[in-house]
Amino acid sequence: MNLDAIRKYCLSFPHATENLQWGDDLCFKVGGKIFTVMSLESVPQGLCFKCTPEKFTELCEHEDIRPAPYVGRYKWVFVEGLNILPDAELRDLIRQSYEMVASKAKPKPKPRKKKK
Repeated sequence: MNLDAIRKYCLSFPHATENLQWGDDLCFKVGGKIFTVMSLESVPQGLCFKCTPEKFTELCEHEDIRPAPYVGRYKWVFVEGLNILPDAELRDLIRQSYEMVASKAKPKPKPRKKKK
């Protein structure tokens, strides 16, 4: 997958948003919580996402995948290149990250109706 394909995929999820954070990191969020981060200026481009404890252990056995800086203890991985994993597997891992984060994100409060 490339940057545009990942961006389009991440924004296809309900209530997903994006913003630049920490300089050159493109963060995809749901309910204000990050579910995927892409490093825009690193070469090769890297990708971080949350995964299950079992998948975290499995992925970290791969040569080009490691615990993500600062959040690895929460089972986030850093993939050192967008072509490290097959596209279908990467899409599935991003979807799982979205679902895990979305399930814990607080829904935005509904606007109150003004009394007349």
